[in-house]
Amino acid sequence: MNLTWPHVLSWRLRRQFVTAADGPSAVEIARRLCGVQTQVASSARHAVAVRSAVPDPGEIDRALWQERTLAKTWVMRGTLHLVPADELADHCAALSTLRFWEKGSWQRGHGVTTAEIEAIIDAVPKALESAFLTREELVEAVVDLTGDAHLREALTSGWGALLKPLARLGELCYAPPREGKVTFTSPRAWLPSWPAELPPHQEAGVRLARSFLAAHGPASPEMFDSWLFGGVARKAVLKGWFRDLAPELTEVDVEGARLFALTEHIDALAATEPSREVHLLPGFDQYILAAPRNLEPLIPAAVKAKVSRAAGWISPVVIHQGRVAGVWESKDGQITLDLFEDVPEQPLTQALERTRQLLTREP
Repeated sequence: MNLTWPHVLSWRLRRQFVTAADGPSAVEIARRLCGVQTQVASSARHAVAVRSAVPDPGEIDRALWQERTLAKTWVMRGTLHLVPADELADHCAALSTLRFWEKGSWQRGHGVTTAEIEAIIDAVPKALESAFLTREELVEAVVDLTGDAHLREALTSGWGALLKPLARLGELCYAPPREGKVTFTSPRAWLPSWPAELPPHQEAGVRLARSFLAAHGPASPEMFDSWLFGGVARKAVLKGWFRDLAPELTEVDVEGARLFALTEHIDALAATEPSREVHLLPGFDQYILAAPRNLEPLIPAAVKAKVSRAAGWISPVVIHQGRVAGVWESKDGQITLDLFEDVPEQPLTQALERTRQLLTREP
């Protein structure tokens, strides 16, 4: 089958609940998107709200801290995400196939030895077994358990780099904040849906690849790798996942690129017409994050620097006909646009009004 990128991008907008804004809940939106990045909490709330049939500003917090149907932790590419609690074990099983913390270069860069990182990995689950600890409290608990005061400095520097291996291993996630401070706990103790043990990575990886293609396909194994691992997956592992998923896949040609789609979606892909819609999506939106940064049909090369900025910052974007047609920002209640091309006035006005309404509802 031959497809064009406008067809594919239009299909993705529909699959990701953007076109119809018909997402049934925050959990199901996160499930469809394969997670919602929450490095910036307001962006995560907006990403859910813009896709929601009935936007609810308090829904994410309820799902995280009361219903415990969402989990918050470091997963894809080592970044902070909201994922359905019953899928977190799959993420951990798949991600733990790449044990970057065992490399000498990584340990030297973070000022720890092999023995010290092993001690941290042993101590953190014990410290969090039945507790919600702030970062400072967790550091002190690790120092007490290991008797290694040097770990205090290592654990308090950087962006929680020494805690990320624990997140990948399924030993650490966010817990309810206390007096404005982040706390951590064990998924085993906190999440009712947590399994007795992590699933085999082969099964978990196949499930993640299937879910990824269901929202961000058609795609290649390399595109999936870029989204999940940042492009550094163990090749044998990645190949094995796609080999096992192969009976469910159909190869398609998208303007010369040989990509894979789930066979169950082929008819819908073929029937999807290019989008004429206009949407304002927040910063760090999965529609942008799950696609390659060099995908020109989505992000024209001339404007890439305004979308994918320094320090990994992804700008809020204006989407027209499936592609990035501009960026925007909100300050003091005012939305400022920087358009890269002509955008139809009426649908743009409607998108702006909807965005204003969503922003005024944010807690």
